[in-house]
Amino acid sequence: MQSFVREVVATSHSTVKEPLDLIRLCHAYDQHLNMILGDVEEVVTTIEIDDETYEEIVRTTKRTVPFLFVRGDGVILVSPPLRTA
Repeated sequence: MQSFVREVVATSHSTVKEPLDLIRLCHAYDQHLNMILGDVEEVVTTIEIDDETYEEIVRTTKRTVPFLFVRGDGVILVSPPLRTA
């Protein structure tokens, strides 16, 4: 059994204080929340269950994408990136 979590983070040098700021920093978007994002880091987390030990095996894969189209129907959550001190 596998489960996938896909996270897309658009980074920007501007200040993001609330979720709508993140949308405003996108290269383009429309009323359906279809977006073209720039400077994107895609993080795919795969969780598998070992058949013998029944332990969870978590694998994370990252890639950088210069431009990414996100269909608005697939947008579930918009959140600013975590702040690092």
